Amino acid sequence: MSLYTERQQGSRLSDHFTANAHVLSIAAFLIACCALFTALNTVFISTGNLLNLLRQATPTLIVSVAMTFVITTGGIDLSVGSIIALANAAAALLLRAGWQWPLVSVLMLALGAFIGLFQGFFVAYQKIPAFIVTLAGLSAIRGIALVLTGGFSIQIPQSLFLVIGRGTVYGVPNPAILGLVVALIGYIVLNTTLYGRRVCAVGANAEAARRVGMPAERVIASAYMWSGVASALAALVVAARLGSGSSNAAVGTELDVIAAVVLGGTSLNGGRGTIIGTVLGALTISVISNGLILAHIDAFYTQVVTGAIILSAIWLNTRLFDQVGGALRRT
Repeated sequence: MSLYTERQQGSRLSDHFTANAHVLSIAAFLIACCALFTALNTVFISTGNLLNLLRQATPTLIVSVAMTFVITTGGIDLSVGSIIALANAAAALLLRAGWQWPLVSVLMLALGAFIGLFQGFFVAYQKIPAFIVTLAGLSAIRGIALVLTGGFSIQIPQSLFLVIGRGTVYGVPNPAILGLVVALIGYIVLNTTLYGRRVCAVGANAEAARRVGMPAERVIASAYMWSGVASALAALVVAARLGSGSSNAAVGTELDVIAAVVLGGTSLNGGRGTIIGTVLGALTISVISNGLILAHIDAFYTQVVTGAIILSAIWLNTRLFDQVGGALRRT
């Protein structure tokens, strides 16, 4: 017979550390990266570079917040980069044709929602693995973007639309403010709402969620819909910042987004997600990319170094801190 004892002194602290170990580890890793790149080149810490870093990080951050919900349900969305390319190119074409930018923005968000919901239907209701559905989407959606643009970059006429990507509020870039708002909304939804609890429950055990009356299929499909909306929003930010649309935009973005979410501590097995960790993960990806450029690392080696750093960070997140947390629980 097992004997129950009182909680030992300090167990609350160890429980808190264990629950937040993944977020703490990526925060520490981000600080270490910033310190390293500052030591290599003091330009890294300059105001101009930091503001530019925030602009560059915003599209990844926006999509990463939505991807957190997708991965927390136990799924994955490989098509986000292609949706960004399609919405980016379509928005540029419509703006060049004389359409008003508010209408174009709404239409692109609706397009992203439709694509995401279309893919979510096959994942949730047809039980086709998310990897297969979104891999097909990755190819087909970018192919549509190529057809629309003919492979050429589409210039966007001067208009208020460009303020979305180039404007500032008290010196803070508009994209950074938009990314912060999206992250705040994602945090509130995931941590304080019924929908957020359902997302975690479905990811932990979809069958159990169904048995207690949760609309598991609807929750899963909606996660892909929000992923599509976030991708379209990121596309608008990219188009406004660059002043053009291209079918070649956001190539490989899906890998950066997934890496940011996993770095932040969201479980690929589903059931556990953290928006704070995702924000830190997205910033880490951007800091590494920016810092390597300022450190004058050869472009041919940049991807190799980035991959090695990300792998090391994930190992630290999933192994070392789990071991430390287990040791604390035993004390």
